[in-house]
Amino acid sequence: MKSYNQILEEIFSAYPMYHKVGSKAYKEGLENIEELLAVIDNPHKKPHFIHVAGTNGKGSVSAILASFFQELGYKTGLFTSPHLVDFRERIRVNGEMISEEDVIRFFDKYQKKFSHIEPSFFEITTALAFYHFSVQNVNIAIIEVGLGGRLDATNVVNPLISVITNISLEHTQMLGNTISEIAREKGGIIKHKTPVIVGEYHPESFPIFEDMATKLDAPLFLADQNYSICGDYKMKNIEISDENGVLCSINDNPLRGDYQLKNITTAYQTIEVAKFLLNIQENIFANAVKNVVKNTHFRGRWQILAQNPLTICDVAHNPAGIAYGMTNIDKEKINENSNINVVFGMVKDKDIDNIVKLLNPNFKYYVCCAKIERSLNPDVLTNKMKINKLDCKTYQSVEKALAAAKNNSSQNDVIFITGSCFVVGEALEFFL
Repeated sequence: MKSYNQILEEIFSAYPMYHKVGSKAYKEGLENIEELLAVIDNPHKKPHFIHVAGTNGKGSVSAILASFFQELGYKTGLFTSPHLVDFRERIRVNGEMISEEDVIRFFDKYQKKFSHIEPSFFEITTALAFYHFSVQNVNIAIIEVGLGGRLDATNVVNPLISVITNISLEHTQMLGNTISEIAREKGGIIKHKTPVIVGEYHPESFPIFEDMATKLDAPLFLADQNYSICGDYKMKNIEISDENGVLCSINDNPLRGDYQLKNITTAYQTIEVAKFLLNIQENIFANAVKNVVKNTHFRGRWQILAQNPLTICDVAHNPAGIAYGMTNIDKEKINENSNINVVFGMVKDKDIDNIVKLLNPNFKYYVCCAKIERSLNPDVLTNKMKINKLDCKTYQSVEKALAAAKNNSSQNDVIFITGSCFVVGEALEFFL
């Protein structure tokens, strides 16, 4: 029997992996995943699922939903991507990563039976997740879409609820060049007579979701129309309200950054629908949010890594996410003399030119690249940033960029690590 490390090396090298090589690893269609799942007795047909798609926020919404059901005492599966440090982060039951032994057993039993299918890395990981949730007899599983929706490997489920957090331009080479085209791809997770939650109204995308839901007789809920949410300056204490008054107060909110307010509202609307469908009476949403990190080991989203200097990471990697990050990090300054030093790297297939235009010219940038094939050459990125008159210097690794940012930061400064999941993932290893 192969060791865990042997299997891990094999699956990373044997299966096309989108997060390492980009669009050439993306396989359209559900034929492969359906064939994989047939081999392992269709485990995706057993537990309840909540299916979560969207451009930004789907990881946060998924984590809150998982935390809620854990607080209820449900045995809860959570499937997310990409991982930041450990492959096993993608597949959790009640917050615990799939064990190395369970990964070994799965591949020892089925790998030869999969060889003729030639699946992608994400397809085989999705099959592993569904299998693990079935073996573990979970009561409910929260499934985050990998990319898009309609043709994503996760779209084989018939969920209890479908969730679409928001829509902005991302992965245009695969999903389309307009908001409406991308909306049709992400709206592909809407199922017949299955409630669908849309987190945010957008004039180009919402009519498409409305039309798709109507044709499928799917009840549609628009979270930011049904609820309002507000918080204090750093979003530590927040309130969710409707037209009749405050419905939920959350103290010591761990999900920093005002962009999380939209994700919390989306999760709240989803839970309200789930409570009706599952006859849940408990009002424990505040606990679900307060305990989301403890329950799910949620990382990389406005996560405070260190103090003195304050060090924060965020996995924002598209224009909408970067714009939020630039606004939010400025609020973290200790005083008006605090400098913000940004460890920043990207991958090749993002909207580089438009993202660079969103970067705050008052910050100093330590430009680097993660150790994956998809990484954008930091010299190329630096040149684009200098054209936009940004103060930046190039480093050939995340480790060197982070060390330089630390060396040039006083106790009152702020270090911000962002631009790519993979830059954040490598940085996290230095704070474990």
